[in-house]
Amino acid sequence: MPDQEEPGNRRVVDDRERRRRRAQFLRELNEARALRERVQPRRARAARMRQAMRMRTFRW
Repeated sequence: MPDQEEPGNRRVVDDRERRRRRAQFLRELNEARALRERVQPRRARAARMRQAMRMRTFRW
């Protein structure tokens, strides 16, 4: 990869790699949450209700 030849571009490459890994992690996290919601609908619904209550009672 030609980006790595210059020391100034190393940060760009590292940042690009970090963003790629973060995007992969977030995709897997959303997939896991969706799976949990399908497997345990009652518990997932209760968790959503608790989160909604926290958001309603949160003061900005």
